[in-house]
Amino acid sequence: MEVDWPGRWEHLRKILERSGPFAHPDFEPSPEILTFMKETCKILVIGAGGLGCELLKDLALMGFRNIHVIDMDTIDVSNLNRQFLFRAKDVGKAKADVAAAFVNSRVPGCQVTPHYAKIQDYDDNFYRDFHIVVCGLDSIIARRWINGMLIGLLQYDDENVLDQSSVIPMVDGGTEGFKGNARVVLPGMTACIECTLGLYPPQINFPLCTIAHTPRLPEHCIEYVRILLWPKEEPFGVGVVIDGDDPKHVQWIMEKSLERAQEYQIAGITYRLTQGVVKRIMPAVASTNAVIAAACANEVFKIASSCCAPLNNYMNFNDTNGVYTYTFEAERLDDCVACSLKPQSLSFSESDKLQDIITHLQESPTYQMKAPGITTYIDGKNRTLYIQTVKSIEEKTRENLKKTLRDLDLVNGQELYVADVTTPTSLTFRLTLASSMESS
Repeated sequence: MEVDWPGRWEHLRKILERSGPFAHPDFEPSPEILTFMKETCKILVIGAGGLGCELLKDLALMGFRNIHVIDMDTIDVSNLNRQFLFRAKDVGKAKADVAAAFVNSRVPGCQVTPHYAKIQDYDDNFYRDFHIVVCGLDSIIARRWINGMLIGLLQYDDENVLDQSSVIPMVDGGTEGFKGNARVVLPGMTACIECTLGLYPPQINFPLCTIAHTPRLPEHCIEYVRILLWPKEEPFGVGVVIDGDDPKHVQWIMEKSLERAQEYQIAGITYRLTQGVVKRIMPAVASTNAVIAAACANEVFKIASSCCAPLNNYMNFNDTNGVYTYTFEAERLDDCVACSLKPQSLSFSESDKLQDIITHLQESPTYQMKAPGITTYIDGKNRTLYIQTVKSIEEKTRENLKKTLRDLDLVNGQELYVADVTTPTSLTFRLTLASSMESS
């Protein structure tokens, strides 16, 4: 099959081989730019769902040929109405594998490499190999993790001056019904994901009393099973965390939810709703996915070619009533937990308990951690204060939650190392500890 027929890239050459009123000041038109895009530039697409399918199609048709895609999910019937790279015969197969094969078969010369895995399965050497990372995710935790990974790849000289050659730009897209956003993150230079956690929609939580005693909605029944029944029965083993992408987990939750729904004469529980509640999935609209993916692909093109200044740096889209877009510059935080070079500080008193620190890390708008684990060094020895994610360690360290910081021998200036699913590396905090007398 002929890969490059006459006129195939004429539309791109008009942009890349001549200047224009919107060109970047440093842009130098050249045929070599298209050659770089086709033969050298290596793109990583994270997610092969509604946004991911659109992104793969757009990037492939735009001339990018060396594309990798990561997705840990398999194709469900409910995906077929908007994830257009999939067909009914593909149900049950890995999204990454099917999406890659489809694009490779339809776009001559393009080579999409699939990775049926979690982003956490790969180390820094894998991510360092890409020129640009594009995210089409439905998980804030995953966004925060890849954000931390790219920041961890940054290199600084002895005077803490950033080596810009170590910066891997991230283009991130998100959709929620008829709303969406696209953003450009230049790690270490512009606002990162952690700098702007407040921009993400708050998680919908139902009152525990309603879930436990007076359920009225199918969602209440599902939340009852997720929050109360799962940790009590531990259906898949001690300490196994719910995986919203595991059909066995979702099926078990759905069956138990149906039992509770029948008890309270509540209808409407389905597999799709169950997974949506467990994963906090918002209804998806195909047209919104198409618009946001196109915006993201456009930013990838601008970054790869330098033909135009990239988005600076956040664009909101809303087509609930008509079409509305708004662009603004999200500001980088000087004390950002991820991209700032300043040490993070935690202020407590000697009489505060370790549980107070855990609660602060989880509930603070700045940190929003999910299951923080804390270690430190005391008298030159590594000491685990509390770990939630490993059942055996959690049981051994649980008593520490009730102890005061004084009882744990923590002193002013103590460094605490915090690990969480939202970051690929542990974060260092410095404890500012006031005495009980001072705090009173």
